Amino acid sequence: MTPEKKQQWSWAFYDWANSAFATTVLVGLFPILFNKYYAAGVDPGTATFYLGAFGNSLPSFIVMLMAPWLGVIADRRGLKKRFLLIFTVLGAMATAGLMFVGEGQWQWAIVLFAIGGIGFFGGLGFNDALLVSVAKPADQDRVSALGYGLGYLGGGLLFLFNVTMVTKPELFGFDGAAEAGKWAFVSVAVWWLVFSIPMFRNVPEPAVQASDGAMGWGALWTTVKLIGRHKPVYMFLFAYWLYIDAVGTVANMAVDFGIKLGFASDALIKALLIVQFVSFPAAIAFGAIAGRIGAKRGIYLGLSVYIGVTIWALQMQTESDFYLMASAVGLVQGGVQSLSRSYFARLIPKESAGQFFGFYNMLGKFAAVLGPLVVGATAAITGNPRLAIFALVFFFIAGMVLLSRVQPEQAGGSAS
Repeated sequence: MTPEKKQQWSWAFYDWANSAFATTVLVGLFPILFNKYYAAGVDPGTATFYLGAFGNSLPSFIVMLMAPWLGVIADRRGLKKRFLLIFTVLGAMATAGLMFVGEGQWQWAIVLFAIGGIGFFGGLGFNDALLVSVAKPADQDRVSALGYGLGYLGGGLLFLFNVTMVTKPELFGFDGAAEAGKWAFVSVAVWWLVFSIPMFRNVPEPAVQASDGAMGWGALWTTVKLIGRHKPVYMFLFAYWLYIDAVGTVANMAVDFGIKLGFASDALIKALLIVQFVSFPAAIAFGAIAGRIGAKRGIYLGLSVYIGVTIWALQMQTESDFYLMASAVGLVQGGVQSLSRSYFARLIPKESAGQFFGFYNMLGKFAAVLGPLVVGATAAITGNPRLAIFALVFFFIAGMVLLSRVQPEQAGGSAS
């Protein structure tokens, strides 16, 4: 393996490493264990509020504030890997700490879950920024897709193992599902740390940017002004904000959607696993598709499938339909995410990748607000969960229209 390939695979394996947190902790087991164990005796509505407000929204808000100015510091001081290491260790240790939280101790569970989320989300921008260091523009679609593909595979494999532990704890010598769930969180921490080692060993720290300009909170305004001088960048970010909001909403609201349609819990878990394992080869395939038709057209393809999914949701009836919907989402979810990352990487100045990707990930966190709000409001007004999912079609269409306004020639012809 050439040194270049070694760096690319090492970088991609960080997605394999940290995706375990997203699948097992963030989406899969923690919400269940929180409601049934950590928050035992707490009113269900109150528990949901604590989980949503303090467990999910607060970490996203903190990272949204930190990301841009930490990105500037990382660019100008050569600290991308160091910041990534700090967030990785922070997230893994907090996740492992859930092992020691007892029944009814929901306050400690929320604190550790929130810190784990800060570690996970806070590291994403620095990992994304390193893409421009390990891959030339011509290779960035392929390498970004490889990362997402490995992330879905690794996260899916550990999630499958952990679901087996929780549903059949006696096979592993555990007293019950709660104990098994705690050990599942420990397995995520170990997985995250161990599989991060190749990235920290083999990926070089990028060259340091000139250190003039704001270094504190003024860095956010500095980044905004810098983005304002690059029309392809801000046009893409507007488009990305709209369509990635809808992509995230489909992922985050899918389980709630299935519950509202009366599907069994095991069916929902199966659907999550389908998304993970279909997304693995599909994300990698999108890297090849982009090599043939371009990253922008690849994103169009993925968003078109999402439009079809939202229309299909209007007539969904059975669990089999839900599995087909999960398969369709899995075919394009990783592709849209990976090609968006690589497309953005080619639009931005390489020497400012940290602050640009900090803003990119800040926008991703901010985007997680509007879509769920629209879905929730539509469901409340109409009483129809199918129509609520269909409302997202307007986000996908508007995102595609704005994306069409990003002109490749404005970016030097490298982002077609």
